Amino acid sequence: MNERLRSLPSVDEVLARPAVRALAERVGRAAAKAAVRAAIAESRARLQSGDDLDDEPVPDARVLELGASEAKPRLRRVINATGVVLHTNLGRAPLHAEAVRRVAEIASGYSNLEIDLGTGRRGQRSAHLEPVLRELFGAEAAHVVNNCAGATMLALAALGKGGAAIVSRGELVEIGGGFRVPEILAQSGCRLIEVGTTNRTRAGDYAAALEANPEAMILRVHRSNFALVGFTEAPSMGELAALAREKKALLLHDLGSGALDAALGEFTASQSLKEGTDLVLVSGDKLLGGPQAGIMLGRREMVERCRKHPLSRALRADRMLLAALEATLRLYRDGRADELPALQALKASPSELRQRATRAALLLQEKGIACTVVESEGQVGGGSLPLRKLEGAGIALADVPGPLLAALRAGDPPVIALVRDGRVVLDVRCVSDVAELADAVAEAAVRATAQKDDKLALAAEGGPGPAQSTGDPLDLEV
Repeated sequence: MNERLRSLPSVDEVLARPAVRALAERVGRAAAKAAVRAAIAESRARLQSGDDLDDEPVPDARVLELGASEAKPRLRRVINATGVVLHTNLGRAPLHAEAVRRVAEIASGYSNLEIDLGTGRRGQRSAHLEPVLRELFGAEAAHVVNNCAGATMLALAALGKGGAAIVSRGELVEIGGGFRVPEILAQSGCRLIEVGTTNRTRAGDYAAALEANPEAMILRVHRSNFALVGFTEAPSMGELAALAREKKALLLHDLGSGALDAALGEFTASQSLKEGTDLVLVSGDKLLGGPQAGIMLGRREMVERCRKHPLSRALRADRMLLAALEATLRLYRDGRADELPALQALKASPSELRQRATRAALLLQEKGIACTVVESEGQVGGGSLPLRKLEGAGIALADVPGPLLAALRAGDPPVIALVRDGRVVLDVRCVSDVAELADAVAEAAVRATAQKDDKLALAAEGGPGPAQSTGDPLDLEV
């Protein structure tokens, strides 16, 4: 074995080959060198597993393939064929073209991020968005940080440190990435007081906790990706606001989704503020349809305490976030919210989606890809409206799911699809360009077929046979 391993060429030997030198000229020496090392590592692993290598133990073709991959950016645009509109793992809401243009404009040069052009003095970066936020949400004041979990942490640290927060047991949720509400409270320095039961919490439970802990605040938390149904009870925000006023306590609402349109079916920040909440915290990249952001809305005194807290600087929004969020909010102000890509995907009708799927299927069939149009059920995602199912349509492909899924992900652009009933399904709800999808799928089918043929040939020679996969295990947050 040692002798076989010593027979592998060195990195410099492979780099000296004409084809690899040409690769280095195209993609840069660093990317070419990384590809060579990866190809040698693959050959070493094959030898150690008992495989016989070809006459060329580190083939040029494999180095070139890896080099092309190394030259691509790691963060890439993908085609979302999952039917999940606000897919957390895929970046949630896509930005409107005007938001993208504003980001490019602001990022490409200097800006008045923290300067008041009227006075010439230092300004406050959230001040650029506060007027439109106040107008749209009906808030007395507003502040923006880089995400909603950060906004919650900041609010608890600024308003509740050294005190306590009263939370219903049914709202002690875990959000994406393993972050749990009790842990966020602990990190903020705010003590947790649990009230009620998992399924039923009454106003009297909050009142009793305030009697025993007069320094405490009330925290209402959106349940994100799950819902309680059946034998349940919870006080309204109006009831909690009345209780908070009576007991001279603060009422915070970690609302999450950020919807401005009540017709979407989600309780809105505007409604929460009207019912008397002191501070509402929402996301920018969920039902609002903008960039990732944590938006703090409410009474001026509460917002100012958060704005001036040291943690606010650690969580501050950068110029690109602010530019994208301002452009998104202006679309709402100008009555153009229906142009937002996420809202268009959410509101697409089943008939429209069937037509889209049919166009995609015809294009695939023209390319020799066997497929059928099928019904598909999408989701809102992003911790919003977890019980809402979105009736739609997709294309089912007749192929082995495992290799095809991997080939779809390896494409340019990559395609993220589903496995349903043993078949790869491409839900078209979030696909705006079906021609691009068809091209990507056709290229992936070629790669998957080649991979399958290689494995069959290897099996015929006595090597390991083709993997019997029913699809990749998915550990994705929607």
